[in-house]
Amino acid sequence: MTQAIKLIVGLGNPGPEYESTRHNAGAIFLGEIARQNAVAMKPEKKFHGLYGKVHLHGADIHLLLPSTYMNRSGQAVQAIAQFYKIAPEEILVAHDELDIPLGTMKLKKGGGHGGQNGLRDIISKFGGNKEFTRLRLGIGHPGHASKVTGHVLGKISKTEAPLIEAVIDEAIRYLPEIIIGDTAKAMNALHSFKA
Repeated sequence: MTQAIKLIVGLGNPGPEYESTRHNAGAIFLGEIARQNAVAMKPEKKFHGLYGKVHLHGADIHLLLPSTYMNRSGQAVQAIAQFYKIAPEEILVAHDELDIPLGTMKLKKGGGHGGQNGLRDIISKFGGNKEFTRLRLGIGHPGHASKVTGHVLGKISKTEAPLIEAVIDEAIRYLPEIIIGDTAKAMNALHSFKA
């Protein structure tokens, strides 16, 4: 079996006040992988975050929840990638995405940061290398630029929560394909999914 992905990172902000905010969709995704596989995420100073390891579909996968703030995510990702000698193209980063409607998601390899500060920092720490895979979890756009910060940092509402959960469950169902690099199959399924 080829293993395309060796590290999964869930982006978010640390601390209880950010816990169930839309900006933490990536962290919620990672937490759900850990929960479903009974992995205890433990603080790991050298990786600036919570770390766990899971055996998924015949492969050992590192899990990282950076405890830096979103705009410093690269510090954590760079530290673990250097330690375990993981190349950018062997990393899956899950994050919230404004430009994708709530209840949907996109899987993408490479590309720019699209204004997402976590991605921006990871790309800069990798010396401009953008070749990691992103799982872009839609949180929808509030409609006006002035409302973006409040929307992104706002709590996930009761009506939104089941949609985000459904998207995360579907993404986890296709982790085997993502891990072995069958991104075409995963993309087909995930891009047509609507909660």
